[in-house]
Amino acid sequence: MGAYQYQALKKSGSTTKGVIEADSERHARQLLREQGMVPTQVNTLKKVNLSKHKNKLSTQELSLFTRQLATLLAAGIPVEESLGGVGEQTEKDKTRQLIIGVRSKVLEGYALAQAMAEYPHAFPELYRATVGAGEQTGRLDIVLEKLADYTENQQQTRQKIQQALIYPSLMVIVSASIISFLLAFVVPKIIEVFTTSGQSLPSMTQVLINISEFTKSYGLYVLAGLIVLLLAFKKSLSNPHVLMGWHRIILKLPVVSYLSRSINVARYIHTFSILFAAGVSVLETMRVSASLVSNLVMRNAFDTAATRVKEGTAIGQALKETTFLGPMAVHLIASGEKSGQLAAMMERAAMHLDNEVKRMIDTALTLLEPMVILFMGAVVLFIVLATLLPIFSMEQLVT
Repeated sequence: MGAYQYQALKKSGSTTKGVIEADSERHARQLLREQGMVPTQVNTLKKVNLSKHKNKLSTQELSLFTRQLATLLAAGIPVEESLGGVGEQTEKDKTRQLIIGVRSKVLEGYALAQAMAEYPHAFPELYRATVGAGEQTGRLDIVLEKLADYTENQQQTRQKIQQALIYPSLMVIVSASIISFLLAFVVPKIIEVFTTSGQSLPSMTQVLINISEFTKSYGLYVLAGLIVLLLAFKKSLSNPHVLMGWHRIILKLPVVSYLSRSINVARYIHTFSILFAAGVSVLETMRVSASLVSNLVMRNAFDTAATRVKEGTAIGQALKETTFLGPMAVHLIASGEKSGQLAAMMERAAMHLDNEVKRMIDTALTLLEPMVILFMGAVVLFIVLATLLPIFSMEQLVT
C-alpha cells in the first residue's frame, strides 16, 4: 500500500487537497469517490521531497505524535496500524504526509527507526536511536512513553520562557521607541529655548543635548550598523574555529556560563538515561548524548570521556574529569554504576539538574521585569531632570 497526494472537489464545490493511502492510483480515486469527492488530480507521494524537507516537526508536534503512538502500541496495536491511526488524527497536511511516508516504509518491511531515518529533519538522532533500541528490546511502547515525557518537559519549559519574555520584550521595545522619539524630536525643541537665551546649561543638560544630537544625526546609521554586525557575527559562527572560540567565551561569562553548563549537562544526562535504559550500548549512548550537546567545548570533553570509558575508565570517573558535572551528579552516577542502577541514577541526576535550571530561569524571569522597569525609569528620570534643571536655574536668577 502506497501514499498518494490528491486534489478533489467536495459536494459544496470547494477544492480540497490531502494525502490518502491506497493500493494504486485507481484505488485512491475510488476511495475518494466513496467519500463523496470528485478527484481531479492524484499523484504518487514523492518521498524524496519529504526526506529533503527542511521544516522540522515542532517539539509540540513531535511530543503529541510520540504520546499517541506510545498509547496505541501499549494497547497491542501493530506499528503500521498505530501509525495509520496517528496519521488520521493529525490535522496538518505536512505532518500527515510525513507519518504516511514513515508508514509506507514500514509496510515495505523497514524497521520503524529505519523508516524514520528517511526523515532526519523531523526525527532527531536521539529519537531514532531510542526507537531502534526499543524495537530491539521489545519495549518500544515504554521507550516512546519516556521520549514523550522528555519532549513534553522540554516543550513546557520553552513555552514558559517564551510566555514570560513577552511582556518584558514589549516593554523594552515600546520604551526604547519612546525614548528614541523624545531624544530625536521632543528634547531638541525644549532645549532650544535655553540655548537661544544664552544661558549657561548644567552639565547634565549638556550631556542630554549631545545624546539627542547624536541620536538625531546618527541614530539610524548606528541601528543599521548594529544589524550588519549582528548578521556578520551570525555568519561567522559557521566557521568551526570562530564557533569554538565563542563557546569558550560563553563558558567564561559569570551567569551565562552556569546556565549553559547546566542545560547542556542536563540534556546529556537525560539522553544517556533514556538510551541506556532502552538497551543501547554505553559507548553508543555516550556518542549520541555528546552529539546533542550544543556547546562545542563541552561536546569535545564528553567525547573524550567516551574515549576514556572505552579504555577502561569508569563512567562516573570519566564524566567527573570533564569538570562540567557537579558533585551531586557525579556521586549519583558513580553510585548507580556500582549498584547496577545507572539508568535510574542518571535520570535522578538529570531531574536534579532540571530543577536547578528551572529555579534559575524562574528567578531570572522574576527579576527581569522590575529590572527593565527600573532601567527605563532611570533613563526617563535623567531626561526629565536634564530638562528641568535649566528651568530651576532661571527661577534662581529671577529671584
